[in-house]
Amino acid sequence: MHSGHIEVESFVFVVTYGRSGSTLLQNVLNSIPGYLIRGENRGMVRDLYKYHCKSVKERRRLNWQFPLGETHPWYGVDGYPDEIAFEQMRALVTKTLIRPSVDTRVCGFKEIRWHFNDLDGYLQFFQDVFPGARFVFNTRSLDDVSESKWWSKDPDAFDKLKWMEGQMLSARDWLGDAAYHVHYDDYCRDKSILKGLFDWLGEPFDSHAVERTFEIRHSY
Repeated sequence: MHSGHIEVESFVFVVTYGRSGSTLLQNVLNSIPGYLIRGENRGMVRDLYKYHCKSVKERRRLNWQFPLGETHPWYGVDGYPDEIAFEQMRALVTKTLIRPSVDTRVCGFKEIRWHFNDLDGYLQFFQDVFPGARFVFNTRSLDDVSESKWWSKDPDAFDKLKWMEGQMLSARDWLGDAAYHVHYDDYCRDKSILKGLFDWLGEPFDSHAVERTFEIRHSY
């Protein structure tokens, strides 16, 4: 995998909702040598997904057996090259949003904006753009989240969060080995629980580095 002159081994993305402790988790991952997990980007990849979905929709709608000629009003759309599109999107996201350095082995970002009815399709798109991508699903007590920051101002917060979490956990299940689930309350109570995450990533668990990360105030 190349980003300019920089090669990375793989991509990891954190899937969660707001006020779940995900910034702490992000920096636990960043405590691993060679990892670069960026913060949120307000779902910018979603726009690339919608762009790609339009091409797929039109090609399925046309469903012509022969290449569209130049007299056809949709001339050329049938030749949209998926693999080239994925390669270019991967390069765009890697070079602009993530920006790995020469010592980066694994990169990605965490995001809280995954609350879509087509979450499965969206995550499949991530796998197409970032071959071998893995996803860390982070949850937290919904009672605590619904009473935190902006959620506390929304009378429907708990129900919204419950729906989001249901979507996430369903996606986690079909992703299989490409997904790993951690719960904020669990790893805050016992940091050694995160060893399972490190094992899944194939990385040694440095308890001292994790402890130092927990000592730093995160988020706002």
